Amino acid sequence: MTLPSPSNSPEAPASSTPASPDSATPGLTATPASVPVIPPPPPPVPPSSPVRFPLDWILRHAAPPIQYRALTEVARLTPKETEQVASLPFIHRPALMLSLSQSPDGTWGGGMLTLPKAGGDHFRGIGTIPAVRRLIEYGWHKDTPPLLHARRVLFRLLAEDEDPSYLFELGESHGGDEDAIRRGRNLLREASAAALAQAGYEGDPRLRGAARRILNRIADYLRSPLAQKPFIRQGNQHMLAAEAAPPSIYAIMMLAYMPLFRAEHHREMDAIYQHLSQPQPRQEAVQLVGKVAQPVPHLMLGDPLPHRNAADADVPFAVFWLELMARLGFLKRNENWWKLLERFLDDRDREGVWHPHKGTTSPRSENPHVWPTYPLETHAEGEERWAEMTFRLGLIARLIGRPIEIA
Repeated sequence: MTLPSPSNSPEAPASSTPASPDSATPGLTATPASVPVIPPPPPPVPPSSPVRFPLDWILRHAAPPIQYRALTEVARLTPKETEQVASLPFIHRPALMLSLSQSPDGTWGGGMLTLPKAGGDHFRGIGTIPAVRRLIEYGWHKDTPPLLHARRVLFRLLAEDEDPSYLFELGESHGGDEDAIRRGRNLLREASAAALAQAGYEGDPRLRGAARRILNRIADYLRSPLAQKPFIRQGNQHMLAAEAAPPSIYAIMMLAYMPLFRAEHHREMDAIYQHLSQPQPRQEAVQLVGKVAQPVPHLMLGDPLPHRNAADADVPFAVFWLELMARLGFLKRNENWWKLLERFLDDRDREGVWHPHKGTTSPRSENPHVWPTYPLETHAEGEERWAEMTFRLGLIARLIGRPIEIA
């Protein structure tokens, strides 16, 4: 049965005066006045002010490789001017010593990822991939003889190679376990791809093919439900699920030096940014490899620089990470990261030379991924102590598009 509306009911008295809220019909609720929606504040805009770069000071105090890279990468000399300083990287004694320690087969020390022992000879025991990256950081071009000689083995590592000898030092601990062998090959493949990308082989189809496979594996993981809860309980320990495949630091380094490739895969890159900007889990990254739970510190599970204290605890790694994020185009998207950069820039003196926020000693890092990049200086005394960090901050500013004031 349909009831007539009050307006059509014959019993309803006509009235030309609208009813007040107090005289509303019982049982009907008055519509409240709409509350204006306050838009959220706009995101903070990274500073765009010029950054003072003390080029003259660096030319007086820095080692030759830093002088060369300051001139070519921050000041950006013309090609003709660059030719006039092209010899600077090759007059640096440590770089020459490193190149001369290369084996006839193009490797260093027979290994791939090993680092020199602390307190020993400067390069004794160094592996091929950190050696190649170190020479590149010294300013050596990919066509110089040592790097040309090393590229054969690096490209060989990109292939799906079943030769057990191409596990190098990782072959000593797998015990014949197929999962450990597969993971070892993946690790060396990503580390080799990172070195080749940094050397300038982005256009090589072998590297692009390997990069595509690496990125697809990461993207598949980030799209899966496992990425939201990657930890499982195994016995009395929480660890990463065996199927978890977050990006490694080597994959991040590879992508940082492949700008054209990144532009072709912008959706995957955005997913990686979201992953890297999330908080890191509190527990140590441990994963079941074969039948053994092993630390996997090379896997990136979130933001390694969540606050100022983390940056102060390892300044070389903080600057290393900010440079990677600048190359990836991520730094300007993340308020925390660019504020950390601003803090480092604020630690410079009037001339533009960086000094530690606390103390008077040059910073050091125990992070193995920092070793190929820092320190490139041979001395930790005098004004040269501050040259490398001063150069890096200028380079990061240049990479994110800040105007550079050459002083």
